[in-house]
Amino acid sequence: MKAVVHTRYGPPDVLQLEEVEKPVLDDGRVLVEIHAASVNPVDYHGMRGGLARLFSGLRRPKDPRLGTDIAGRVEAVGNKVTQFHPGDEVFGACPGGFAEFGSAREDYLALKPSNTSFEEAAAVPVAAITALQALRDKGKIQPGQQVLVNGASGGVGTFAVQIAKSLRTEVTGVCSTRNMDMARSIGADHVIDYTQEDFTRNGLRYDLICDVASNRSVFDYKRALKPQGVCVIVGFSSVPRLFTHLVLGALVSKTGNKKIGFMGIAKINPKDLVFLKELLEARKVVPVIDRRYPLSDTAEALRYLGEGHARGKVVITVDHDDKT
Repeated sequence: MKAVVHTRYGPPDVLQLEEVEKPVLDDGRVLVEIHAASVNPVDYHGMRGGLARLFSGLRRPKDPRLGTDIAGRVEAVGNKVTQFHPGDEVFGACPGGFAEFGSAREDYLALKPSNTSFEEAAAVPVAAITALQALRDKGKIQPGQQVLVNGASGGVGTFAVQIAKSLRTEVTGVCSTRNMDMARSIGADHVIDYTQEDFTRNGLRYDLICDVASNRSVFDYKRALKPQGVCVIVGFSSVPRLFTHLVLGALVSKTGNKKIGFMGIAKINPKDLVFLKELLEARKVVPVIDRRYPLSDTAEALRYLGEGHARGKVVITVDHDDKT
């Protein structure tokens, strides 16, 4: 089978499409014929190295594979798998997802929404679960609240806007001028153009801020929150800002009535995948796909993602039609 691999860290040019062995099927895993995948910042940083070296190998990648989000069709199941059968259409997380086949844990998959394509389903797992857990678990979102999503046009942000709306809140999206209409189209009640207006200094206050851009100071967040308000910071824009958010956010949270905290790493689980599946089937959430690339152009997909201007998700398509 074909898979995208990298044996060293660096720019997208280090990626190679190679023939590799099909994954061995273990007892608790599911062999998936992958029809689509999507790229995430974690894939980009895993390719480049940086802090990722602490987890994936200091000098070179321990695992040459890349990719997590996938959607496809079950080809075979291990002896201990009870939820899926060959032929089932599924979506979820799978290590080495930039490939024709992948071996995924049973509890990292769910049945694909019946009314979505493989490409739409592959856009969901990491970004949508990050948004859901940021809003629900970290932010303690409640119906009727005023919620602001900073970075509303990106992969996580487009899901955060829609999930917050599905939970019956009033949503304000912050994005650039060119993305304002898109933010409105996915349900934002109000849209702020950050090139024209500073949401931390316009006098408005929010019950919950979900900051995907993570580009403001802790004191900016504090100013924009209502009493008892919560700010959840998703990801980080630089290592110094990450540590500032962690340290000052904890201090502000302990000394006042506003909470500012870091999201951390989303936890893929079947309950949340099924919850998202139901939102997709009800069309309360519709994945926003910016661009599609074939598996052979995965390097270009990651290059585009790394430029920082993707609207919604960037998807990898895997064509099996030419198999004999």
